[in-house]
Amino acid sequence: MAAMHNIFLIGLPGSGKSTIGRILAQRLNKPFFDIDVLIERECGEHISTIFEHYGEQYFRSCESRLLAQVAQSEGNAVVATGGGVVTKAENRSLIRSRGVSVYLMVDPQTALDRLNRQHHEKQAQGEVPEIRPLLIGSDPLKSLRTLLQDRSIWYEDAHFTCSTLNKSAQRVAQEIIAMFISSGELVGEPPILDVQRIHVDKGYNAVVEWGGLGRLPLHLKKLNLPPRVFLITDSHIHKLYASMIMGTLSSAGFEPQLYTVPAGEVSKSQEQLSALYDWLIKQRAERGEAIIALGGGMVGDVVGYAAATYLRGVPLVQVPTSLLAQVDSAIGGKTGINHVMGKNLIGTFYHPRLVLVDPATLLTLPIRERTEGWAEVVKYGIILDTELFARLEEYADTLREFTNPPATLLCQIVMNCIALKAAIIEEDEREQGRRTILNYGHTVAHALENVAGYGEFLHGEAVSLGMVVAGSIAQQAGLFPEAELVRQNKLLEALGLPTSYAGSVHVKDILSAIQLDKKVAGKQVRWVLPKQMGDVTVTPVPNELVESVITAFFAEKRP
Repeated sequence: MAAMHNIFLIGLPGSGKSTIGRILAQRLNKPFFDIDVLIERECGEHISTIFEHYGEQYFRSCESRLLAQVAQSEGNAVVATGGGVVTKAENRSLIRSRGVSVYLMVDPQTALDRLNRQHHEKQAQGEVPEIRPLLIGSDPLKSLRTLLQDRSIWYEDAHFTCSTLNKSAQRVAQEIIAMFISSGELVGEPPILDVQRIHVDKGYNAVVEWGGLGRLPLHLKKLNLPPRVFLITDSHIHKLYASMIMGTLSSAGFEPQLYTVPAGEVSKSQEQLSALYDWLIKQRAERGEAIIALGGGMVGDVVGYAAATYLRGVPLVQVPTSLLAQVDSAIGGKTGINHVMGKNLIGTFYHPRLVLVDPATLLTLPIRERTEGWAEVVKYGIILDTELFARLEEYADTLREFTNPPATLLCQIVMNCIALKAAIIEEDEREQGRRTILNYGHTVAHALENVAGYGEFLHGEAVSLGMVVAGSIAQQAGLFPEAELVRQNKLLEALGLPTSYAGSVHVKDILSAIQLDKKVAGKQVRWVLPKQMGDVTVTPVPNELVESVITAFFAEKRP
């Protein structure tokens, strides 16, 4: 998946090198090698026994030889090194020349707690746990402190440092991948870059590039912007990318200013928008200076609206990091905020100067947030592209599990969706006609989000349920064959999306919220309904049919 050098994990015993290494290797589709395991396999003995029988010098000799063997023969692996590998100059030189090193930082007490926990877990499983040779003695905590003191100068010389304190192994792996992406270390093999020109307004490019986030400054320079830029992100993305992106922008000659909004749909509000205006005014942001929206759909929507309205419009760059935003919300110029009465009721159309899409960021998403994005991808297949739908069916297991996801496949799917949406918005920029079909599943989705409360569902989850309802209405109206409805719902389930609802909303509340839908004309809701895969219609539906399907689906619970 990624063309980069070997990744060497270094750090104290108990820092998580082996566990985190396996996760990284799986996420990045790389082979994994644990040097301690290789030594034990070659010698046929536990490391403690090797120390006892042959001494530490013999062990270090084996360690250096196997490290060199892996580094020179593989060239593209994740390697969990031994804690003391950095003590030899030849090893440090090899690591620096043959890859990137990541120091997994941990304090001695936490490291000891982890080692003790592993020891007890192995005992509980009936195994005979091994005691680390350098920790044998009456005071292992003191030994770890001494090791850290002796080795810290070499650990801290690593290319990257990642704290493991109070973090799961999955979270640490996410942060390491984010470091690689934002620093430009992660690229496609061969390099993957595709550009879709979107011919609306003055025209702009949607660039899909695996690892492209690390090359954000290069893309910005092509826009001939003033050096000062305003990077706005949310609290989740801030932790993963903000520091490295600010650094790469500064190194490239930009003067980045950073603002962070709270993560979650709650930030798509008038209050957060006002706070954003306050910050821009205090920064004395000028009309020619660009705002960069780094994050998912919420960030793109509220930041885009701020860019559209501050000083009557300043340059906007969309850098979507979620699948949903990459294939849908960052494309097409829709910006806005929610109102207490409904979703996206306040907003405008405002096109960015650039959309930079890096599908590698999906590697750092929590499973639920990555999964929700597939709803919008499925939507494109149903309304526009039967080949895309079939491709999703073929690769559903790979895409859902996201184990060793092919970079080329992900980039192709994302660009496919962008191209489909670009063709629609070029024909109908302001959603006066054909663009309405992009709202398939959204009538019920927006009503459900409003009634259940923003945050109860992720947007893609609500869209999935909305497509099930809309598909059922189409089927009962005689438009959509039952076999195709089953096929739609089966794919949604295969991708990990919900197709049934077990909550407690009331049908009357859903029906009332639907009347606030943006597609209402003449007090009638115009439903986007499929006729067959790749073909939909926009039409009113008798209220009795709508109420019947929605009542059956939501299994109304009365007090």
